[in-house]
Amino acid sequence: MTSPRFAPSTLLRAVLFDRDDTLVFTDHEIYAEAARWAARTYGLDAREVGAAMLGQWEERAKTWWTLRTEADETAFWEGYGLELVDRVGLRAGDAAAFMAEYPYERFMKPVPHARAVLGELRARGLKVGVLSNTLPSIGRTLEAVGLADLVDVAVATCTVGVHKPDAGAFLHAAEALDLRPDEILFVDDKPENVQAARALGMQATVIDLHAQNPEAIHDLRGVLPLVEDRVGSPC
Repeated sequence: MTSPRFAPSTLLRAVLFDRDDTLVFTDHEIYAEAARWAARTYGLDAREVGAAMLGQWEERAKTWWTLRTEADETAFWEGYGLELVDRVGLRAGDAAAFMAEYPYERFMKPVPHARAVLGELRARGLKVGVLSNTLPSIGRTLEAVGLADLVDVAVATCTVGVHKPDAGAFLHAAEALDLRPDEILFVDDKPENVQAARALGMQATVIDLHAQNPEAIHDLRGVLPLVEDRVGSPC
């Protein structure tokens, strides 16, 4: 792994993380669990339910990018639930129970060492932020995975109206942290987002939890050496 090179004089006051595949991953076993629950509850074929759930999510990917509020998101999930039960042959009246049993955030799990790393960053006097191309309910998802209390600022790009790698998303997060871009270390699994952050003056590094990118850090704990001796005075 090649670590990013930062100017020794550059001080950090915050670390800004992407959410998915950086702090949190989708646990695909939950799809199988939900399919088995539906099979028991409604007498369906578990394999057919699992395939329907995965297929619908893939088809609806990015259809939520225009949502702006949690009310918008509530309406989105209501429609999503109706579509899902129709796919698997259930009644419209079953949608609310299905979505309540397996809401969006239930499919998320923290990556290894997430809580320990965020806690250590906070102990070193750094702010912790999250900037994710996601729906407005980012606070609820971080609460569900047990990280919300360690995050100072969480920005869902849906609420901003611009998504990474658009510069506006990064500048909004920096303003929310009350910091200049160059005082922030940004960590994301997508190289194009890291490049966009660097173009704005942020210090940034790619994380690849699958260890396929030799230029990336491969474990969330790899963030900690990047902030050693480069922490500014508390804000």
